[in-house]
Amino acid sequence: MAFASTETYVATDDLRVAVNAAVTLERPLLVKGEPGTGKTELARQVAAALGAPILEWHVKSTTRAQQGLYEYDAVSRLRDSQLGDPRVNDVRNYIRKGKLWQAFEADSRVVLLIDEIDKADIEFPNDLLQELDRMEFFVYETGETVRAQHRPVVIITSNNEKDLPDAFLRRCFFHYIRFPDMDTMKAIVSVHFPDIKDRLLTAALTQFYELREAPGLKKKPSTSEVLDWLKLLLAEDLTAEDLKAGGASALPKLYGALLKNEQDVHLFERLAFMARRQAR
Repeated sequence: MAFASTETYVATDDLRVAVNAAVTLERPLLVKGEPGTGKTELARQVAAALGAPILEWHVKSTTRAQQGLYEYDAVSRLRDSQLGDPRVNDVRNYIRKGKLWQAFEADSRVVLLIDEIDKADIEFPNDLLQELDRMEFFVYETGETVRAQHRPVVIITSNNEKDLPDAFLRRCFFHYIRFPDMDTMKAIVSVHFPDIKDRLLTAALTQFYELREAPGLKKKPSTSEVLDWLKLLLAEDLTAEDLKAGGASALPKLYGALLKNEQDVHLFERLAFMARRQAR
């Protein structure tokens, strides 16, 4: 079954092509883009479209590639041996299966999400090259080789915080999620807020895109943040006229959903002050 937009997720044509190409090639799909553009949610929607379970491996700065395969708890085994626990006779009792092992031994094809791979050490992607390429790995403690019964659909996300190794990139199908244009954003909003009035939506998105394009903005608001903002506008029962009341030189209503640090707030206040002076 090919991936397409769903009732809760709007996929552009190039994104649909990328997902289906990666599935056909049986290559990991590497998805980059600004935070909040729906990269993690994409994996969940692909799983739903394919009717497959999803396993999510959320990478942190301290995550090691080995944790995705398995971890051997030698400390617990030593403690149990001192207590005379018979479980120590089988080393398998002290092996914790990682997300890759779970995906490899699944009875059917699964979607494996490796989320925010760029948070980990630079060697992290290289340490997974063979496992993702050959779909197998060796367990030294038991002497067994774990092979994928069904090749999982692997989706890897990155916020582009650091460059990934060339050898790793060569094994992936790459797609960059561009920030949605106005029409695409309206389609995304309509999925989440089908009853929003068109005049309010147009006024809000116009203000939102003007804010995003403000020169010198440290953190541009993302898709998830504009959805939060619209939810607040609807909860407050604000209208298009309410948004325009302060004029183009005013901070947006409930701007705390869009601007997430004091530098950007001060920047926008200065820009607004300058715009008011020029208007006099």
